[in-house]
Amino acid sequence: MQINLAGLKAADVYFTLTQTVIPRPIAWVLTENKDSSLNLAPFSYFNAVASDPPLIMFSIGLQPNGTKKDTLINIEERGHFVVNIASVQQLPALNQTSATLPYGASEVEKNAIKTEALEGFALPRVAECKLAMSCNTYELKTIGNNNQSLVFGEVQSIWIDDDCAEVNEKGRLKISAKNIEPLARLGAGEYASFGEILTAVRPD
Repeated sequence: MQINLAGLKAADVYFTLTQTVIPRPIAWVLTENKDSSLNLAPFSYFNAVASDPPLIMFSIGLQPNGTKKDTLINIEERGHFVVNIASVQQLPALNQTSATLPYGASEVEKNAIKTEALEGFALPRVAECKLAMSCNTYELKTIGNNNQSLVFGEVQSIWIDDDCAEVNEKGRLKISAKNIEPLARLGAGEYASFGEILTAVRPD
């Protein structure tokens, strides 16, 4: 089967791409609403894109009615956010925060999600996540025919659960993906957990 994307509607392209670019990491993004309540939403068009400066990127589509999503509004107005990395056990809570709510409604409050303060940063992290990145907005870009927003965040600091990180014999930080058990996104309503971790030594 060969699929010609030029002949598909935008919605069909989305469903095709999200089932072929797999697995995808999930940015569980926490932002602050105008009334200082907390917004929390997952995005799976997400990755690290540079190390100097340290940049991550995720993209945000529009609401079904064509308006901006709360996360984008908050980032445009506040200029900072926290990317949490959800573990497999957090799938039910993460999935609930993908629901469309009126602006200002807090997914954190609605779903009784606990948060913890991040040292030196204005916003907290999701307490049960084992990894979180404090980010300031580096650049916002609008692309495509449907005004998809690319959010580039400069990572200010990374919080890692002590059980998920150690310094190896070479003095380099080693983060345990196995202990984090990050949740990955597949297509439609499907997600993936870690299976066997494979290791390959990079050739010279």
